[in-house]
Amino acid sequence: MNRCKWVNLKNKLYVGYHDNEWGKPNYDDKYMFELLVLESFQAGLSWECILNKRKAFREAFDNFDYYKISKYDEKKIEELFNNSNIVRNRLKINATINNAKVFIKIQKEFGSFSNYIWKFTEGKIIKNMDNNFKTTTELSDNVSKDLKRRGMKFVGSTIIYSYLQAIGVINDHELECDFY
Repeated sequence: MNRCKWVNLKNKLYVGYHDNEWGKPNYDDKYMFELLVLESFQAGLSWECILNKRKAFREAFDNFDYYKISKYDEKKIEELFNNSNIVRNRLKINATINNAKVFIKIQKEFGSFSNYIWKFTEGKIIKNMDNNFKTTTELSDNVSKDLKRRGMKFVGSTIIYSYLQAIGVINDHELECDFY
């Protein structure tokens, strides 16, 4: 099987993520929130590092229940900050709580976060037509700006580009990849 060259074939989690999730259109708000959190924690680190800690993140962040996360208090923040199984970054932890609140507001405004995010492409999937990969585009710039305007943190254009790839708005599988 041909896969994108960036996949570490020795890591079953990474192979499974590539084969079953990355680049596949997703419309589930819970999944979209999970990936938004993970992508924000990935900033400055490798995706493989975050993927390897994904189970611990799920446990630490109440299975990415954004309603619960939006109500986290100082005690819970300290618990997360002291959890050696996740990335312990106070700014990112606080951003996750903040982003959960904004996520809920967006859901209320658009009916779902999925409706909001897919409106940027009018429901269309942006498909890579060559192997000239980018880290930002006009699309990621626009989504990033709008999320920041709404109050989200750790949603720069590079993070959002990765996020859009992860949830399948952008299909950036390499041309030689069987999942292209």
